[in-house]
Amino acid sequence: MASVTDIFRNNPGKPKTVDGVYSEQEVRLANRNSGIILETLRHDVTPTGAHYLLTHFDVPALDEGSHRLTFGGGFEQPFDLSLDDIRALPQVTMPVTLECAGNGRARVSPRSHSMPWSVEAVGTSEWTGTPLRPLIERARPAQGTVDIVFTGADEGFDNGVRHFFGRSLTLDLIADLDVLLVHAMNGQPLLPQHGAPLRIVVPGWYGMASVKWLSRIEAIDTPYQGFQQVQTYRYRDHPEDEGRPVTAIRVKSLMIPPGIPDWLTRTRQVEPGSVEITGRAWAGKVPIARVEFGDGDTWQEAQLTPGSGPYAWSKWSVTWQATPGEHLLRCRATDAEGNTQPLEQRWDASGFGNNAAHCVAVFVPAEPA
Repeated sequence: MASVTDIFRNNPGKPKTVDGVYSEQEVRLANRNSGIILETLRHDVTPTGAHYLLTHFDVPALDEGSHRLTFGGGFEQPFDLSLDDIRALPQVTMPVTLECAGNGRARVSPRSHSMPWSVEAVGTSEWTGTPLRPLIERARPAQGTVDIVFTGADEGFDNGVRHFFGRSLTLDLIADLDVLLVHAMNGQPLLPQHGAPLRIVVPGWYGMASVKWLSRIEAIDTPYQGFQQVQTYRYRDHPEDEGRPVTAIRVKSLMIPPGIPDWLTRTRQVEPGSVEITGRAWAGKVPIARVEFGDGDTWQEAQLTPGSGPYAWSKWSVTWQATPGEHLLRCRATDAEGNTQPLEQRWDASGFGNNAAHCVAVFVPAEPA
């Protein structure tokens, strides 16, 4: 292992991975972060404690009473806001499905050495806050503004680069997206791990855009070059590829695994006969057009129930006739623009945007238990 000094002064880069074998570092990441419990897909709104979490560095210790959000450099009318100031503004509660851009990375071969997500890095919450656009207009970005930069209070190293987590959006994107400045989640104040006391939520985009522990907002007249904007969260065909930015969530679906599980393998046993299969499907802001369910032999179209808002997942359900034997159950969604989940995941150097069809292995005994 490289020395501690080398990690910071001469970062060795990411090691190669072996399919099915996870390093001590990846296990530590998996212990710090958490995905949804697939059984909770039955809920329209994910229980707060089951919503996925990805924390890049440490959870900052911010005092709600003294924390202030600064609209600073690059604005003609800069100002600060306290949490009470923000709560006094017009309030909106919006159901939004958030998904980590790296969701599914563990199923790409070879995978990037990083947080080894399977399929669970997703959740839907009701986010409460005030629309961001009027505040940007109030601060009056200077003429020539190219990007609005959002910087959190979480600081650390990535690939040897020290930085605060930051992301940017153009003025056109802020005008087009229903970005919220958020202080509550599912009717309660934000929890520390979810960005308390303030964060933004960028509906329809992967979670990296929804900066947590928000501390300052700035306007700049050149494209933002922050590490989390240009060095990562880009689709790359090979490690040296400059890549394309990760933005809107790709069409995707998950099912609640039916039956009962084996403790270690999570393989399911399902009793023969009629089995109700349900799940969720989402595609950023684009409506879901259909979901198909397959058992290895045939596909059948599921019944759809639209989500509670344009950015919230839809529910789907089918009745499956379970016959004795081994089955690989799959679901795939198609959005209103005609995009369908692939059966096999396209490869990406960092494992971003994995939206391959969800697969669940089940065994059906010859006789009911």
